[in-house]
Amino acid sequence: MPGWAKALLITLGVVVVLFVGAIVVGIVYVVRNKDAWQAKGREVAAEGRNFGANSDNQGCVDESVARYKKEPGYFNGLKASLFTQGCLEKSRPTPGFCDKVPVGDINKLVEWREGQCEHYDLAEDQNCEKFLFMPVVIFCGEKKRNEN
Repeated sequence: MPGWAKALLITLGVVVVLFVGAIVVGIVYVVRNKDAWQAKGREVAAEGRNFGANSDNQGCVDESVARYKKEPGYFNGLKASLFTQGCLEKSRPTPGFCDKVPVGDINKLVEWREGQCEHYDLAEDQNCEKFLFMPVVIFCGEKKRNEN
């Protein structure tokens, strides 16, 4: 076997071992931390429910966005989503809150979420569309299904 072929096989072997090692380290990390992450998620949702008990639907969204803007990022987007979900469960209705949420039409839904992110000066934030307004979509979708 030529020397270059041996070097290529050794290099591929090292890459495969490193790749598998990285996956194993990732799995171990997730397993060790998942309970803490779940507890933090429950804590954030409880904060949302507590806030929602003294707020209306729109107040929940405004507070969630304000919290997110203080510390943006992927994980804080998740936290904001959990906060909003918990908050909307307990909050008072805001008249017309769900009227413009396009439930059932994915194209209009994407456009609506983009518009919400623009409204809150988060148009350039990729986490805004992913996390901040999905709880509103779910909340309004459930509300509209229950009305029918």
